[in-house]
Amino acid sequence: MSGSTPSAGPKFTKSGSIWRVITPRVQLQNTVTDADGDSSTLTFQVWTVNADGTPNAQVDLDGSGQHGVMVSSYVPSGSLAKVTVPYGLLKPGVRYKFRTSAFDGSLYETVWSPWADFRIDPYVKFPAPQTTSTIDSTAQQIKEITRTDPGPALPTFTASGEVKRQPTQKRTCGKQDTQGHQLCMELSPPTAESKARTKNRAEALSKAMEARARKAGKSPAAVAAAAAAAPPADLVDWCSDQVAGKDYMTRAEACLKNIGSGKLIFIDADRSLEIGFATFDFEMRIKAYANKSESGSDFAQFHQQIRIMPVSIDPALDGVTLRWSTQSTCSSCVTSVVRWADDFDNHADGAYWDADSWSAYDGRWGSRLTTWNGTGKEIIDLGWSVTATVDASDSASATADFGSTGIPQVRELAPRCDDIVAGSAPGCVLWHFKTTYTVDTNRYPAAGGYYWYMQQVMPDHAGSKRWDSLLYYLGPDTPLKNSAGATWTSADSRKVICGANSAWSIHPSDASVGSVDCDEYAMASTHESGGYPNSVNKVTSGTQCAQLYTDKMGDGAANFGVLADTRTVTKGPSGSERCGRAAIPSAQNQAAFHKFPAPTWRMLDGDGFFVTLPGFEHCTSVATTCTWRKIG
Repeated sequence: MSGSTPSAGPKFTKSGSIWRVITPRVQLQNTVTDADGDSSTLTFQVWTVNADGTPNAQVDLDGSGQHGVMVSSYVPSGSLAKVTVPYGLLKPGVRYKFRTSAFDGSLYETVWSPWADFRIDPYVKFPAPQTTSTIDSTAQQIKEITRTDPGPALPTFTASGEVKRQPTQKRTCGKQDTQGHQLCMELSPPTAESKARTKNRAEALSKAMEARARKAGKSPAAVAAAAAAAPPADLVDWCSDQVAGKDYMTRAEACLKNIGSGKLIFIDADRSLEIGFATFDFEMRIKAYANKSESGSDFAQFHQQIRIMPVSIDPALDGVTLRWSTQSTCSSCVTSVVRWADDFDNHADGAYWDADSWSAYDGRWGSRLTTWNGTGKEIIDLGWSVTATVDASDSASATADFGSTGIPQVRELAPRCDDIVAGSAPGCVLWHFKTTYTVDTNRYPAAGGYYWYMQQVMPDHAGSKRWDSLLYYLGPDTPLKNSAGATWTSADSRKVICGANSAWSIHPSDASVGSVDCDEYAMASTHESGGYPNSVNKVTSGTQCAQLYTDKMGDGAANFGVLADTRTVTKGPSGSERCGRAAIPSAQNQAAFHKFPAPTWRMLDGDGFFVTLPGFEHCTSVATTCTWRKIG
C-alpha cells in the first residue's frame, strides 16, 4: 500500500503545507509496503488545482492520453518509490496535487494515498526586461571615513566614532625670537561650537553669493542656484553640504571636515605671560583627476587644498600669517606652488589676516597641483603641516602636524596614479575607495536575480554589501600568467567555468526566453571567479558550480524565473557551491556588466568593489522565491 506522506522535490522542503520544488523536472515519491513483503511499484497521478485547493484537471504525464500517469520501478517493501516528471509537462509557478496507488505485480491498491500539494518555485521571479530605467550602474555614494593618521595633536577614532588613541603631542612650540618670545600652536578636534561656526559661515556665504547674483541682474532661478552652489573656491563641490566633524571620500575626491581648530599662543620671554591668542578652523580637500577630460592635461594629476577660517585674533599679535606645507613620497612628480584665494576664488596674497581688519567670514583657500609623469603605477603618500608667524615677532613661529594620507597598512587617502588603464590617458584616483557597481535590474532582471541568489549562498557571499564581502578586480597589471606565458585574463578564467570543455549545455526552456549564454558568478573578471587559479572559490571544472537556468513561469503572466538545472545534479544546488553558472538570456548576460569598470574608476588588479542588485535586495533568504521590484 502507498505511504501516507507523499512528497515532492527537489529539495523536498515545504512552504506551509505545499512542497516547494526548484525545477520543472519534478521528483515525486512515496513509500510503498506489501503485506507479503513483495517488491511493488507506485502509480503517480498529478492534477492541477482550483483556487480553493481542490483538484481541477489531471495532467497527462505519459503522453498516451489514456491514463496520464507515471509508474515507478519496483522497489523493496518499505522503500521509497520515485518518478521524475520530464521537462515541459509541469509549469513553474503553478500549484499541483498528486497522489499514488500501489501495485505488487498482481494486485492494485484500491484506495489512493492522501493528496500532496507542490509548486515549482524559482529562486527569483521577474517580468520581461523593462524598456526604460532610472538606475545608474556606475553612480557612487559618498562614503564617511575615519583617518588612520590625523597627526600627533589630534585623537584617532574608530570607525564607530569612539576615541581609539588620545593625542600624543597637543601643543607644539617654535624657537624663541630675539626678544625671547615664543609662538605655540594647539590643535583640537571639532566641537559643538566649531560645528556651529561652520554652519553659520555656510549660510553667510550663501547669502553673499545670492546677493551678488541678484545685483548682477540674474534670473530668479539663477539667483536660487547661486545661493545653493558650493563656494566658488572649493575644489570638491559636494563637500560644503556635508556635516562638519566628519571626513568623507569618493573614488575621486576627499572632504576632510574633522581636522578641527588650531589655537596660536604668543608667550613672553619667561613663559609666565601669554601675550595674545588667535584661533582658526581648518578643513582640507583632495581631488584626483582620472583622465585628460577631467584635468585637461596629458599627464596624471591631483589637487590638494586647505581651507583656513579665522575665529579670533588678538590685537597684540598685530597680524597672523599661516603657511601650508605638503610632503610627498612621489618619485615622478612636479608640484606647483600653493595658490591662495578667498571664498569667491579671487586671488589672495597668501593666508594673512591683519589683527585690526579681519573678518570671521574671510576664509582662505590654498591649493596645490601635483603632476605625475611616471610609468606603470605609483601610490603616493602625502603629509601636511601648517606653520604660523605673527607680526608682533621678528622670527617666532609654530608648526602643527596635520598627519598624512594614512598609516602604511591602510593609506586611505593616498592617490594612485597610473598609465596602465587601456584606452585612457594617465590619471589618478583615490584607490582605497571601494566602488559599487549597480546592476540595472530593471533592464537585466534575469542576470540580477541570478547574481543575487549566488551572493546569498556562496560561502564568501562574493560582492555582497550585506555581508561586506568585496570582489577583487582581475586587472591588466596582474602578474599572473597562463600556461602559454601570457598575462592571465578573464577569458582564461571563463574557460574553466563555461568553456568548450566545461561540460555545459543549454537547458530546455520556453521559446520566449530566447537565446541564452552561460553566465558565471563570481565574474571571470574577478579574483573570486571559480576559474581564477588563486581564488578562494577555485574549482577544477564548472560542473562543480551551482547549475541554474532561466525559464518562463506558467502563472498566466509574462513572468520568468531562475530555477535549478537538475539534469546532472539531480538534487539541485546544495547551497554551498563556490561558483555558479546559469543559462541567462544572451542580451542580459552581455549587457548587465557592459559599463564595468567605469573609465573614471581606473580599476587595477586587486581593486575591491561591490555588486548591488536593487530589484532583489529587499529579499534576505533563498528559502522563498524573491520577487523582483521595479526601481524608480
